[in-house]
Amino acid sequence: MDFTVTQEDNTAVVKTNVARLNATNASELKAELYLLNKNNVNNIVIDMSSTVYCDSSGLSSILVANRMCNEMKGKFVLCGLMPNVQKLIEIAQLDKVLTIVASDLEARAVIS
Repeated sequence: MDFTVTQEDNTAVVKTNVARLNATNASELKAELYLLNKNNVNNIVIDMSSTVYCDSSGLSSILVANRMCNEMKGKFVLCGLMPNVQKLIEIAQLDKVLTIVASDLEARAVIS
């Protein structure tokens, strides 16, 4: 598995343990997110501190998490963005839509 999930009550932290979040592994992330959603997890943090590259498939997974959290009246937070990933998110203007913080500690603070 390319992702580590830690769950506490209705909050989950998903850590991407991949250098590249792309078409080869984004579907696995989406599957993990759908499983969390099915288990009534409404707050999700995605920690991308190990990911240096993300393509449109990866962005799609991130947007799925954001949509699911919104639908369940929860919070979605993205953290640990590397410069290349941060730049892609800014180019796509997703930084205006997503809650982005530097670390998982900050992300947990946003959720609580």
